[in-house]
Amino acid sequence: MNSKTFLAFSAATLALTGTAAIAQQQDRGGDLTLADMKARGDKMFARMDANSDGVINAEDREVRRQQMFAKMDTNGDGEISQAEMQAAQEARQQRREQRREARSERRGDRMAERFAKLDTDGSGGVSAEEMAAKREARGDRAGKGKRGMRGGHGMRGGGMMMRMADTNGDGSITRAEFDAALEARFAKMDANGDGVVTQDERKAARDAMRAEWKAKREARQSQ
Repeated sequence: MNSKTFLAFSAATLALTGTAAIAQQQDRGGDLTLADMKARGDKMFARMDANSDGVINAEDREVRRQQMFAKMDTNGDGEISQAEMQAAQEARQQRREQRREARSERRGDRMAERFAKLDTDGSGGVSAEEMAAKREARGDRAGKGKRGMRGGHGMRGGGMMMRMADTNGDGSITRAEFDAALEARFAKMDANGDGVVTQDERKAARDAMRAEWKAKREARQSQ
């Protein structure tokens, strides 16, 4: 794998570091801090640094390929049989289904929490007055968060960000470079610079990332 291809792979992974931290924190219903994002980054870097040499580079990709092959080659004969390949596929499908079920359960929990917050008098229903109060509170928060808003640039990802992380241009990402990129990513999400990424800022960050990925996908398709 050449350095350009590796950086593209690493870019997507680092972008997901921020996204996963956001999703994880949203499941808990709290705001996202730099400490939360760094905690997720610690786990992500450890996974990407497959040979544990403190640097993410193309060698790690090869180590992961070998590990994946060894995991599929359950009898250790150096070859993957059709039965082993099918077993690996079924295991992946089972993990996907478990993740879908977990996401569905979390969505149900979040919906129940949102309803409970709206139903301020505990009547079991949401009145027009309660809806209006929620809109008014949301408007107040949005007004306070206007300072420093960066719109669609809050979640800039992709190869450009990873190339910026690789500050010396050697095709490898050190832990210091990784942490610096993570902190820069958090600063872009933290639109008002208060050290906390709120629910509104999380939504703006997700929308910006989706828009960027869509634009890149359309650009590739038009080539």
